[in-house]
Formats: sequence, structure tokens, C-alpha cells
Amino acid sequence: MKKFNIRKVLDGLTAVSSSSSSAQPGNRENDLIQETLQSEHFQLCKTVRHGFPYQPSSMAFDPVQKILAIGTQNGALRLFGRPGVECYCQHDSGAAVIQLQFLINEGALVSALADDSIHLWNLRQKRPAILHSLKFNRERITFCHLPFQSKWLYVGTERGNIHIVNVECFTLSGYVIMWNKAIELSSKSHPGPVVHISDNPMDEGKLIIGFESGTVVLWDLKSKKADYRYTYDEAIHSVDWHHEGKQFLCSHSDGTLTIWNVKSPAKPAQIITPHGKQPKDGKKPEPCKPILKVEYKTTRAGDPFMILSGGLSYDTVGRRPCLTVMHGKSTAVLEMDYPIVDFLTLCETPYPNDFQEPYAVVVLLEKDLVVIDLAQNGYPIFENPYPLSIHESPVTCCEYFADCPVDLIPALYSAGSRQKRQGYSKKEWPISGGNWGLGTQSYPEIIITGHADGSIKFWDASAITLQVLYKLKTAKVFEKARNKDDKPNTDIVDEDPFAIQILSWCPESRILCVAGVSAHVIIYRFSKQEVTTEVLQLLEVRLQYELNDMESPDGDQTPATPTPGASSNSQPSAPQSHPSTSSSSSDGIRDNVPCLKVRSTPLKQSAGYQVELVIQLVWVSGEPPQQITSLGVNSSYGLVVFGNSNGLAIVDYIQKTVLLNLGTIELYGSNDPYQRQPRSPRKTRQPSGGLCDINEGSTTSEDRCKSPTAVLTSNHQQFYNGGGRGAKMSRKLSLPTELKPDLDKRERRHRGLVKKQCNSVEEQTETPERGVFHRMFSAPLFNIRDNSFSRSRSSSVTSIDKESREAITCFYFCETYTRKTDSSTAPSLWVGTSLGTVLVIVLNLPPAGEQRLLQPVIVSPSGTLIRLKGAILRMAFLDSTGAILPPAYEAWREPNAPDDKDEKDKLRKRRPVSVSPSSSQEISENQYAVICSEKQAKVIALPSQNCIYKHNITETSFVLRADVVQMSNGICLACFCANGHIMTLSLPSLRPLLDVNYLPLTDMRIARTFCFTNNGQALYLVSPTEIQRITYSQDTCENLQEMLGELFTPVETPEAPNRGFFKGLFGGGAQSLDREELFGESVAGKASRSLAQHIPGPGGIEGMKGAASGVVGELARARIALDERGQKLGELEERTAAMMASADSFSKHAHDMMLKCKDKKWYQF
Repeated sequence: MKKFNIRKVLDGLTAVSSSSSSAQPGNRENDLIQETLQSEHFQLCKTVRHGFPYQPSSMAFDPVQKILAIGTQNGALRLFGRPGVECYCQHDSGAAVIQLQFLINEGALVSALADDSIHLWNLRQKRPAILHSLKFNRERITFCHLPFQSKWLYVGTERGNIHIVNVECFTLSGYVIMWNKAIELSSKSHPGPVVHISDNPMDEGKLIIGFESGTVVLWDLKSKKADYRYTYDEAIHSVDWHHEGKQFLCSHSDGTLTIWNVKSPAKPAQIITPHGKQPKDGKKPEPCKPILKVEYKTTRAGDPFMILSGGLSYDTVGRRPCLTVMHGKSTAVLEMDYPIVDFLTLCETPYPNDFQEPYAVVVLLEKDLVVIDLAQNGYPIFENPYPLSIHESPVTCCEYFADCPVDLIPALYSAGSRQKRQGYSKKEWPISGGNWGLGTQSYPEIIITGHADGSIKFWDASAITLQVLYKLKTAKVFEKARNKDDKPNTDIVDEDPFAIQILSWCPESRILCVAGVSAHVIIYRFSKQEVTTEVLQLLEVRLQYELNDMESPDGDQTPATPTPGASSNSQPSAPQSHPSTSSSSSDGIRDNVPCLKVRSTPLKQSAGYQVELVIQLVWVSGEPPQQITSLGVNSSYGLVVFGNSNGLAIVDYIQKTVLLNLGTIELYGSNDPYQRQPRSPRKTRQPSGGLCDINEGSTTSEDRCKSPTAVLTSNHQQFYNGGGRGAKMSRKLSLPTELKPDLDKRERRHRGLVKKQCNSVEEQTETPERGVFHRMFSAPLFNIRDNSFSRSRSSSVTSIDKESREAITCFYFCETYTRKTDSSTAPSLWVGTSLGTVLVIVLNLPPAGEQRLLQPVIVSPSGTLIRLKGAILRMAFLDSTGAILPPAYEAWREPNAPDDKDEKDKLRKRRPVSVSPSSSQEISENQYAVICSEKQAKVIALPSQNCIYKHNITETSFVLRADVVQMSNGICLACFCANGHIMTLSLPSLRPLLDVNYLPLTDMRIARTFCFTNNGQALYLVSPTEIQRITYSQDTCENLQEMLGELFTPVETPEAPNRGFFKGLFGGGAQSLDREELFGESVAGKASRSLAQHIPGPGGIEGMKGAASGVVGELARARIALDERGQKLGELEERTAAMMASADSFSKHAHDMMLKCKDKKWYQF
């Protein structure tokens, strides 16, 4: 019996129901396509954060566990172990982390924050959690100190007092060191905040307290009074002990170091000015910059090390920040690339009363982490194995590929290994704690980042780690500036003319295509062999928008397939010989000139990505070329396509020719649904800044990090705002608050004009809720795979001609049905625009092999036209079973193979296309186009072109990013909205499966870098230096705990140093202190309740046990129990020995008695 198909009946109703906001009614497809994905397959969670901690503020190191902790100004905490072991945590308050202290080898960390709270973190779980918090109410925290193997934390405050906290239960002791008691009558004024606290390495009962004003006090904890007071007339920044406890060292604000003998408080034993010029007449050396920190480390074999930051003389203007290492008579000054935030010396022992034996210095800079090897001559640095160089140049775009071909990562790694720098320390990286997780996900993942300097980095992102594989510098293609005045001036941006705007990559063929900010496109092939290219292949393309006072847009059209000479300058010869490099008109209007000059000298290209072709858009009649807004490449067809607000161009990169160069309007032919107004007369070009819109602002270098890119596709609007600092044609996308009401009015007035123009357009009305917020994000934002940009139609320029511009936002190459009458599939290019239109271009390719190199590719618009609300963001195709149809591709072959025939006889490899249902009469509908715009998604049946499903994704917001992704058990459409929602929709029925309000869009950077990929992975740039990876897959969320690394590993604490026979006999050596006796509640009493408030932490599931008793408490109790047991055993042994002695004595007495009485008779007693 023939199966009745209700779909045919319902096709006629499609047009009627197309305005409905939900999916189309009926279950037409469910008869044929069984959808496997359900809402329980989705769950959203953060997986891992990579990159350098943004705005670091403090650092700590556990010398036994070998774990490094870094705190930041926004309350983040990053923990690093061996390469591949890292962890991110966040304090809820977001206050800056001012100090970190490890409980050494206990698996815990204390953090002090700028909001005067201290927190205890449990590191014995894979996701560390807070066990306890203490919030000070009346005093501001300035410095904390936790002695090794102690549970009492000293907390210094701005008022100069010191409070003592029990870190087991986070309660305050009643013992307080008050500032007036500490200084008594030695000073008439307040000594200032506490800047340093530490105990004497040889006597825990003596505490040194450094006050900012220059006063240092040695406090006796037992007698509760000051033993000595040391005064110096310069402010103190830091203090450090000599390990024998007889001397300490202070650093001061005038660039001096003072060394004091503990028992000689009258004057310093020595004053050193490391960078001061010594006058000959014996006067004090001239003051230098403050020495912000000093560390004093001793060695058994030689002289001690003094390591300090700051202290340079004031006349070294423009000199980079320095770390100074003084060792014996030698002084090494190590220049750093960025200001120093903090540094730590890594030593062999955790005990402060032993020779320190320093072996490395960890230097935390504002934008880098450097580790210096102290054991080798010249102090070389260690090669940093962490992925901390993401921000080496600001990231301008980002792509994420999961499930890549398996041979890709080794090939990229091999090419990248030749780029390694030399001269690093030969030793192992010293931060080596923790253990790797058990990665269950084995598929290869690659992240590609494009940067402001034109560089592109490939990263191995498999199994939640990140490692740089290969770096490509696209700026090498262009002429270098010989001096600062001669730098490339593109008249589009003042700075960073090579910035990467869009990436399009075919992992299978390894073809890479990049679009840059100066309206240039470069196509790269991957090769394992080094080559020298004598002359770079160059094409110049003139993309023009013409609608000059014509009644109808159809008049005066250029032919669909223009001759290369008419629309482009095909130029394989050296660029400078081309006549277009000079201005073409007598009045100095620039015409036919590209923005950048391609290099004319031979280019040596090492193994890796090598230039195949450079395409540049040229100036048209005094107007610079428009920014490229979308880009696509197909290795099987040998074509690259790019578009902007003027139109699109298709280039055959095999034959190096332009196949099609059309204005957007010309693409429609006679089908143009829009009533377009003629352009308003062109204004004369104004000087720098004159064309800027109301939201232009002078951008500082800080803004450059905040949002390096912003795309605006209008007449003079430009893409990249990374130049900052008053970039000529850039646009800043943040709006001053006071301008917003005015802009709202303009937006409404402006929208009224647009509605008049677009009243004949289906589904083109705007919602007023978009308002100014949408104006901020009206930039085209790049997309993955076919790498298109999308933008909203409400542009930030108010003239009608700019508004009526229609930009190309999206491309997709595929083999599909191009017209309703087609009975077979053919290669085609689908084009999406910012006005929500999808157009189809048919590609007629010559046969593979020799003919492909000689015969032209014929391209022709098909007339097919599909419309949606909002700019088109993403297109994809499904076969009749609902499986995704990937674009055709060619497998990678070595392009520089010696055998030339092999190159020409390459056969194109294509993935098999799934064929339609089994019964032959059902062949009429056997593909589905999935199209997603800023507002809605549609599924169109092909070849009939009927809309079978439709879903309005958002009414009040707009989609920034959409991707059709392959999950482990099906495919779905994933969307990220400007209101922060992450959504997934089933395919083909567009049922909502997940909708989570994840991330309010606070920054243009997130919008620009957010991307989804297969297997439920996604990422975005959370700060200028960090990538945040998330998953929306239930499976990954469940396996995440296993995949994460362990921070804490059980390690034996090293043995304490021996006191030695004579020190034990005559005193000396380390004096221990029973702190419990001094600070415990029974002796010291309770602290005032109003002073600080205890907040129990969530602690995490693994930390529940710890929360009850405190991580340290468990260990401390175990240790005390062992000590008590040992003590009792000792006492038992002594008692046993005493009993034995008593028994001996008794037996001796009994024996004597027997001898004495042996010969006596009974009556003699």
C-alpha cells in the first residue's frame, strides 16, 4: 500500500503560517526523520580557562607541593602545577586579591582581599572551594603572615594593629598587638600601616613588625612587649630575615637597603644603594626609585643572594622595569618587558631557619610570567610551558574546530617546532606539582586565534589542555616600513593595518584563507618543504556600489560574468610595476590603489603555511575600499569568495582569476524586493576624525585591550578599532551615558525612515526594544566554518544611503538543488545578506585534472531567493535522513612535490553525500537547508523550497553567533544571543532543547570571539588575555571531574634541619613556641565580636568533611595525636625502666639480707 505523505498537503499552508512565532505545525518530518537529541542530552557548564591571569595582583608558591597561585584585581585565583595542570577559581565579591599564603604541604591556601576579608581554600579537591571566610568590619587588612607548620595567621592592618586568626576554625584570638604598645614613646606620631610581619627563623616567640613610616619593632610574644625598636627616616616597603635570625634586611622608598643586626637597634649595620651613584666626597648617594620588594637568601657554599625589584636611578627615563640579582660582588640587572607585580625566590627548603639554597626566581609581570634560573651563569629563563601568550598581540578573531583530521596536530606541531627560540635554561620547569586528569575525550581539537599584528596562532586544545602548535605572520607578505614615518598608512586604520578580521579554514585540505583589516585576503597552502617565492601572486579587485540617481536598480548593470580586465586587475607580476599605484585623476583623488603594498623582493617561506595568492580591494574614486564582512573557501572547487557592504567577488585561486564581481543589488537582477533610494551626493573626505559618528571617542591603549575589533558595514565605517589612541577611521562601540537618550530619539526617527523604504519587505520590521544596545552591537560579528560576519540593519550612521546598503554576511559552498525544477544536485554557493536575504549562485566547474587548470569556471545567479528576519548568520544542509551534509573538500597533498605531473593529476576527494529515502517515488524532497538569522531559524525542503519548520529565536534581542553542530548522538543548531542566552534547537524540527541565561553581554570582545563547535564545545575570550571554554553537552559535564587535574598530591614534608650537638648543649638553634598556650581562648580570651564576622564557606562536596573540621585541623590533630602518643610511650618506657631499677634494688637488698641472716639461729633474731 502506498504511504500517504501529509507533507504535500501542508506545503500549501506554509505561506499562511509563516508569520507564526513557533515551529510550523504538523509532524511532517517526524515520519521520515527520527530525531535522537533530547533536552536531557544538554547541560551548560564551564570547563577550563586558559591564558595569562588578567590584571594579576599577588602570588604565592608551595615549595613542597610545587604549586603556584596567582590572584588578580577582579578576585580570580589561578593555580598552576606541572604543564597541563591548572585551575581557575573566583571569589564571589570580585575584590582584588592583595595577598596569598599557602599552608605548606597541607593542600590549603589563604587569600586576603581588598574588601578586608580572608578566605581558606581547600585544594584537596579538583575544583577548589572556600571552607571558611572572615570579614573584618572595623580595620583594613594590609599584610598577612602564616609561619610554616603553624595554624595561627598574623593579620596586620592599616591602623598598625596585628590580629591573630586560627586558620582551623577561622576564629580570632583575643591576643592583639596594638600599635601604641608596639612603638610606645619611641615615636611621636602614628607609625603607619603594617607592611611586614615575620617571625625570627631561630625563635618563633620573636616577631618582627615593619611599619610603613620606617619603624621596625621586634616583639616578644610571651612577654607581650617590644624587645627592640629600629628607626630609619625612609618609608619601608619590605623586610626579610637572614636564616640565622641575627640580621634582617629592609628595602626603602629612596632606593636603599638597610641591613640591621638584631641586637644593635641604634643604627643599621650597613646601608646599600644598589643603583645609586656614589659621590666621591663621602656624601649620601642621590636617591633612587623605591625598592618595592627584597628577598635575602643564603647558600651553604657561597655568598647570599639579594634579589630586589625597583630601585633604579631617576635618570634612567624610558628604561624597562628591572629585577636586580646581587650575589657576592656581582650585580645582574635583568630587564623585563612589563612592570613587575611581584616576585618569589624558589628555595630547596621550606624551613626558614636553614640555608635557603635558592635555585629560581618566579617573576609575575603585568602581562607575563617569567622564571629565571639562578643556578646557571647569565641567569637564563626557563621556557614557559603554559599557554600564557594568547595576548602577545591583542586577539581580533577566534575559531574553534573539534574532531579534526588526526594527522593535523602532528603536522602543525612539526612546522611549529622549527620556530622555537634558543637560549633557554636546560633544566626542568620548576613548578611541577599536581597530576594530570584522565582524559576520556580523545578527539583532536584546534583553536585558531587571529591577532592585531597580523599573526595567526594554531593551538592544540585536545582534552581540555592548550598548547601552541604553530604561528603564522601574515604581515611578511607586505612591504615593511623603513622608519617610523614611513609606516603603512591605509587610511582605514592608523595602527595595526595587518590585523586579522576573518579566518576561513578547511581542516581536511589545510587551505587557510584570511581577511585583514586593510581589505586584503590571503590564501595559504600547507607544505612540509621550505620554498622561496620570487614574486607573490597578486589580484586587485574593484568592488563598487553604484546606485546613482537611477529610477530602477536594474538599469546600467555590469554583466554577470565580467571580463577580468573590466572588474579587476589580474596581476601576477611584481606589484610596483602596475600603473594603478599612482593616483588616476589630476585632482589627486585616489583610484585603483590598494591600501597596502605587497612586497616586491623574494619571500623565503619555511615549512608550514605558504602564500598562494594575495587579493586586495582597491580605492574607488577617492573612497577607501569597504571592510570585508564575510569570507568562504572551498578546496574542492578551488574557489574563494568574499563580500562587504558593496557586493561580493568570487576568485578562482587555482587559475588566479576573478570569476564574479557584483554589487549586492546586481545579485538580485530583476528579483530585487527592496525599494532602494539613490545614494546621497558624496561628501568630500574630511581630515582624521571628521567622519566619526556620535559614538566616536578618543580611545586609550587600555580600550585597545578591551575591544580590539568592531565591525560597522557602512560607507565610511571601518572594522578594526584596535588601533585605539584616536585611530583615524575607527569606531569606538561604547556609548557615553549622557548621549544615550539623544541616540534613542535618533534611532526612532531613523527607524521610521527605514520602514518607509522597506514597507514591501516580508518580515522586515524592527522592534523598538533594540534601542541603543543594538546600536552598540550592530557590527558584523564573525562566524565559524564559513566565517561570515553578521550585523543588524540598524547601523550607527543616520543617512539613508548608508542604511540602504546591504552587506554580505554569510557564505556556504555545497552540492545541492539550486532551483525548484532541479532533479539533481550541482555545486553552488549560497549567499546571505544583512537584510535577511539568501541568494543562490550556480557553479559550473570544468572536469578535474588538466582541464580544471585551463578551462574557466562559470558562475551564474540562479534566481532563487529566500528571506528571513534579521541578518543571515549561518547556513547548513541536511540529507534526507537528517544527517549534516559537509561541503566537498580535497584531501591534503604536498603542494611542493618534486613530480609536477602529480600536482596536475590531483583528483578531488569528496565525502559521500547521503542519498534520499529508499522508495523511489519519495525522491522529490531529499535535502534540507537550515538557515539562521539574527532573529529566526528556518528549515527549507529542497528542491521544492518550501519552509517546513520555522522558529522565532528571539523577539527583544538578537543572535550574535549561530552554528550547526554535530553532537555525539545527533545534530543541532546552537545560538548565542546578545541578552546572554545560550540556546540549542533540534534539527530539522527546530524544537528548543536548551535555553540558559549564561552570560550577559558586557563586552564587544565576547561577541566577537564566541564560537560553538562539534561535540558540545564552545569558547570565548573572557578577558584580553584569557580564553574561557564551556560545554553544553551532558556527557562532557558528567566526565569533567575525571578530566580535571589533581592539584594536591601526598608528599612527605622534608626533615627539619639538625640543631647540632653544641647548639643543643649550650642553647641556640631554633626555639619553638607553644602558640596554642599564648593565643588559645583559655589564655588570651575571645576577640571582640564586632571586629570580624565569620562566614562558613560552601566547601564543595569533597570539602564537606573538611568544612566540619578544617583541612589543617585534620592534619594538626593527627600530628598532635602522634606527638601525644609518642610522649605517652616515652613516659611508659621511663616508668618501666624505673620499675626495673626498683625490682633490681629490691632483689639486691633481699640477697644481702639472706647472706646476713644465713648462719643465725632462730633464737638470735
